[in-house]
Amino acid sequence: MGLGGDGVKGESWDVKKKKGQVEESGCWIKLWFIGSCISSRSKVDSSISGITTHCESKSTNDTSIDQIVAPIISSTTTSNAESNASTSKLEEELKVFSRLRKFAFNDLKLATRNFRPESLLGEGGFGCVFKGWIEENGTAPVKPGTGLTVAVKTLNHDGLQGHKEWLAEVNFLGDLIHPNLVKLIGYCIEDDQRLLVYEFMPRGSLENHLFRRSLPLPWSIRMKIALGAAKGLAFLHEEAERPVIYRDFKTSNILLDADYNAKLSDFGLAKDGPEGDKTHVSTRVMGTYGYAAPEYVMTGHLTSKSDVYSFGVVLLEMMTGRRSMDKNRPNGEHNLVEWARPHLGERRRFYKLIDPRLEGHFSIKGAQKAAQLAARCLSRDSKARPMMSEVVEALKPLPNLKGMASSSYYFQTMQADRIGSSPNTRNGLKTQGSFSRNGQQQPRSLSIPNGSHASPYRHQLPQNSPKPNGEA
Repeated sequence: MGLGGDGVKGESWDVKKKKGQVEESGCWIKLWFIGSCISSRSKVDSSISGITTHCESKSTNDTSIDQIVAPIISSTTTSNAESNASTSKLEEELKVFSRLRKFAFNDLKLATRNFRPESLLGEGGFGCVFKGWIEENGTAPVKPGTGLTVAVKTLNHDGLQGHKEWLAEVNFLGDLIHPNLVKLIGYCIEDDQRLLVYEFMPRGSLENHLFRRSLPLPWSIRMKIALGAAKGLAFLHEEAERPVIYRDFKTSNILLDADYNAKLSDFGLAKDGPEGDKTHVSTRVMGTYGYAAPEYVMTGHLTSKSDVYSFGVVLLEMMTGRRSMDKNRPNGEHNLVEWARPHLGERRRFYKLIDPRLEGHFSIKGAQKAAQLAARCLSRDSKARPMMSEVVEALKPLPNLKGMASSSYYFQTMQADRIGSSPNTRNGLKTQGSFSRNGQQQPRSLSIPNGSHASPYRHQLPQNSPKPNGEA
């Protein structure tokens, strides 16, 4: 399926063929990443035991995306003099932000309990993320469960792309402060070690709650998260001193605090927006399949409206409970945007979009407005997409709207028809709106589970790639 509908089918084929190539080497990529994670921690302390097994069991299970890894630079052992020179050069590349704390590597080693496997929170293209504890207003490590809880992200030593993203992360988050952006507390540059220290987000990523938990997020919480994430993007586009294009807006990059307030994380792909009379930024196409705006994939022209498109995709994911790309779905439903687009403008058909696990516990008016907003964000004409400040205003009333669909006669009739046409129902198993375990129907609850902080993978999208073997 294409990335953005009929208008970009030519590019869609390029992406699809390239994805096929990636799939063939997917195991190699995962092994390379796990090896990098192990290598990083072996440099931290070669005496740690059990790392290999734990790292493999924790490896990210991202079924919706394929990856293309950036060129790899092999690392070599350097003398102390060379390491110091390298550190000085790296510090010169960094902007200076007085509010960021500069950590000693040994302090972070102690704060994470020697980077032990039990402290591992997640893994991604950047490196591994560990839970740690430091002084409230300092850099010294403290006893677990006391002081300030933090997430410590390490850098894979072998990735050139990782180095660039590490610099971008510090330079953007060191300068940008907003309630809906994750807070960067500090960094560490010591010899060949490069780490970042963030506030800890106890509920983890939106991705985990939407796709990896058995209990669904309530509708009002979903809309609250959408509003918070929209505020983060609106700040970057319209309120920051220099406009910023986020470029990697997706569910795994939206982290949640204890009260389900959304915060954008992972600024490794962020770019400064166009200045003066420039309309776009020309750049190598980077991002994630299923989220990238079609005009950006085709041309490499990046604008704030590219982020607006990605927001529309995530809003659809929150409404439907479906991933942006899911090959396990029936034919015609692999690409969420293409499947959903015909339903977005229909007053009655939009019911088919809503996550069936909610069992009608969503606001009819709120869902209609969300569908209309998603359609605007996903417009094939980038100029027709709203600004993020408009998106924020449209979302503000949605978390508190009442009038549940479960009390609607039309919704009840539609649900009955859907259940009646289900193959499982015809076979004597009723599974709509419930779990089915060994033929026993299990009612769902709308209570909310705890999440875990996750570090997402990142990907380069092919730009006008030639098709293999001369295929059309």
